[in-house]
Amino acid sequence: MLDQAESLRVMANRAEEPGGCDIRIISVTSGKGGVGKTNVVANLAYVMTKIGKRVLLLDADLGLGNLDVLLGLAPKYHIGHLLSGERRLEEVLVRGPNGMLILPASSGVQELTTLTEGQQLSFISELDNLKESIDVVLIDTGAGISSNVLYFNMAAQEIIVVVSPEPTSITDGYAIMKVLFQKHGERRFKLIVNSVRSQKEGLDVYNHLCMVADKYLDISIDYLGGIPYDENLPKAVREQKAITEIYPHSKASEALYDLTKVILESEPEMAKGNLQFLWKRLIGGQSATYI
Repeated sequence: MLDQAESLRVMANRAEEPGGCDIRIISVTSGKGGVGKTNVVANLAYVMTKIGKRVLLLDADLGLGNLDVLLGLAPKYHIGHLLSGERRLEEVLVRGPNGMLILPASSGVQELTTLTEGQQLSFISELDNLKESIDVVLIDTGAGISSNVLYFNMAAQEIIVVVSPEPTSITDGYAIMKVLFQKHGERRFKLIVNSVRSQKEGLDVYNHLCMVADKYLDISIDYLGGIPYDENLPKAVREQKAITEIYPHSKASEALYDLTKVILESEPEMAKGNLQFLWKRLIGGQSATYI
């Protein structure tokens, strides 16, 4: 595992040399709940920070966010306090393992599309203060195909869809790609298959999705890899830690290191520059598209 971490660290350092990548904005989404999406996000963030990447985790499940719970954190404030102007960004952000930054969600927060112009400008101004200190933004969307889920996915450079081998998960994973393609013209997706019994099972799920997509949709799906079922995962959840932190040599942890390497080696489809661009897309000129 130390060799994996060192290999990833070298690659991350290269990316930060002159001519390297701008900030990367990656959404991680799923068609249904219960597939381990939030766990995947938390562990990708942990591995990225372990190798020196500066990561901002946005809990975009605005009604049922639980990234902070999964990582054993107890934030005093959440994104609702920021949007209302009650708190500044530095008061709302929570520092997690290895220094990752987390913007916690809340229950019942208003949708970003309903913000006033003043709130939009204030929010963008706050986030601009971070633009020089973030390498990767990971957005943990809600599950399903609600307007909020679609909204955050379309603001990202890269969309990673997490499914499990269960037929309902595969069907719902296909559904979110279909809606993003038909309603918003999104044509490129990346896939992670979680809780696989073998790498062949993960490839079978990928091939099935590709076969259906080729027949009915004009999209491409890149397979990032599968994460094996691991009996250490529920233990890590109970301890409110990332499995890559407390069981670094487990099967799932090794797969998550490999997935991180694949993600960091791949080129984003678009280079959008910085956090201001993300938030202008989220709460600025493109809002009408998602209302």
